[in-house]
Amino acid sequence: MGSTSIEFVEVGPRDGLQNERTVVSTADKLELIARSIAAGARRIEVTSFVNPTRVPQMADAEAVCAALPERAGVTFIGLVMNARGADRAIATGRIDQLGAVAVATDKFAIANQGQTSDDSVDAAKAIISKARDAGLTAQATIGASFGCPFEGEVDEARVVEMARRLAEAEPVEVALADTIGVADPGHVSRLVAAVRAAIDPLPVRVHFHNTRGTGLANVWAAVTAGATVVDAALGGLGGCPFAPGAAGNVSSEDVVYMLERAHISTGMDLDQLIESSAWLTGIIGRKLPGMVAQAPRFPQQQTKDA
Repeated sequence: MGSTSIEFVEVGPRDGLQNERTVVSTADKLELIARSIAAGARRIEVTSFVNPTRVPQMADAEAVCAALPERAGVTFIGLVMNARGADRAIATGRIDQLGAVAVATDKFAIANQGQTSDDSVDAAKAIISKARDAGLTAQATIGASFGCPFEGEVDEARVVEMARRLAEAEPVEVALADTIGVADPGHVSRLVAAVRAAIDPLPVRVHFHNTRGTGLANVWAAVTAGATVVDAALGGLGGCPFAPGAAGNVSSEDVVYMLERAHISTGMDLDQLIESSAWLTGIIGRKLPGMVAQAPRFPQQQTKDA
């Protein structure tokens, strides 16, 4: 059995929204961030500093940062793909942590960020160093850790090697991302355990998509294998514009329900997440994939007269 608690990272404002056709206003993104803080999130991926012509939903990155609430104890994360993005994030003065991404296969790395897999590791390490020089922290994510939309299966040893190389740059953690939602719990258990051994004492973070309905099972497998940080997006929104077939992230409310029911603390308020999921449904204009917000509350809250 893994930890009795995990660190929860809300990625809805970035990964949840980046693939949405409906353009979400800066004000609504800020409301989503405020609601995430109110629900207990202390690490939030607020935006990405990428080319707005490629990811139009993130074109207001600087505007979002300029209006972020002053909140002690909350870490605002900005995803960056290269040195220019890192410089933009640092220049806002409001981003606390840079999110660097390396990709496990060449074809996806080229589609995602215009470089080979090995080059993406070097670029991520450079971003981590740049963050440190600016007085910030950085995280590192290995995209397509469990499978690639272009090359298919990914060698587990390749991912472990990448994790070891990224750990040399001393990020706060290394994340394994199932970018297109192809992982199974057995694969997750093996890879999390192997990466844990390779990068100890750095934590392992996990990032799952629910494309094939295995997202929650994979979260459970990861946590029981020793992952201590879990990404999720409110309502289960999300996807990668450069990964064909990628569907939503695991839902924040579903992850919190499952883990809290299993006595694994997340620090999150499920009722507030459910309320915010209903609010987000109105913003997006369609039913969201998350399941817990659509189900009756359990256990039922008892009234004083009951």
